[in-house]
Amino acid sequence: MILTFFLSFWMGFTDAAYAISTVIGTRTLKPIFAVCLATVGNLIGMIFGSAVAVTVGTGIISQDFASGEVIVIALVGALIFDVIASWTFSLPISETHVIMGGLIGSGFAAGGSRAIMTGDILNKFIVPMILAPPVSLGIVFLITLAVVRVCRSVAAPRANRYFKRLQILSALFVSVTDGTNDAQKTMGIATVLLLYYRYLPEFTVPLWVTLASYITLSAGTFLGGWRIVKTMATKITKMRPYQGFSVETGSSLILGSTALLGIPVSSTHVTNGAIMGAGLAHRAKSVKWVTSRRIVLAWILSIPAPAAFSFVLFRIVALAS
Repeated sequence: MILTFFLSFWMGFTDAAYAISTVIGTRTLKPIFAVCLATVGNLIGMIFGSAVAVTVGTGIISQDFASGEVIVIALVGALIFDVIASWTFSLPISETHVIMGGLIGSGFAAGGSRAIMTGDILNKFIVPMILAPPVSLGIVFLITLAVVRVCRSVAAPRANRYFKRLQILSALFVSVTDGTNDAQKTMGIATVLLLYYRYLPEFTVPLWVTLASYITLSAGTFLGGWRIVKTMATKITKMRPYQGFSVETGSSLILGSTALLGIPVSSTHVTNGAIMGAGLAHRAKSVKWVTSRRIVLAWILSIPAPAAFSFVLFRIVALAS
């Protein structure tokens, strides 16, 4: 349980970048104020309920195999890859898929294919994983074009002043929706542990688990992940206030909708797709495709790499015991 909430803290520490990168990249807010905004937004995310938590807790591995050993090793495998990719190489990877990979690896090592809920993984995780970036790119591309068209008769300096003010609201909203997606993943793991050890009669997220998940996530967000902020805010495309507003509006609409539907999409995928969409609406050359390719590579590795780490770790522990 301690390791589960540490993962929540770590998600906040690295995912702060996704929620506030655009508002920093457009110089609307200084980093310290943006971090405070994201922290408050993460806490407000509690209003979205626990639909994503139910999906994470019941849709990856069978509850019959969700023992403490399986969960601990899954989280360790996930954290190993997460630290290497996000902290060492400053890549914005998906914690959603890192966690899923860790659970698949340790669950398969413990119970083989019987432990893996293949159908749910495909429908609730893999399909959204594939669709999230292009859908986000397309939506934000259209939003950005619409903004440009509506404001075509307004002088650029004046328009930028308006959109800087609007960006504060859109950044808060994307922090709220990003926070609920991330915190609910921890809530799902913690609840499945309580259910396995019979502290709960059915899969219902206790209030203290909800509070602990959001508090640890917000604490991580407050401390921030500045190296990844730099990658997101400056190395994909140069952001202007109207683009930042479009990115945040599009991202928050997608993240909020999927949270209500119980679909655990990756905020990383959504935000990166959104940033690329805003850049493409300006001109294709404004997107730094070399950085984007490195990010896509991290996405591809974010499931099999932690799965492999967790599988090997479980087998080592099993042999040692």
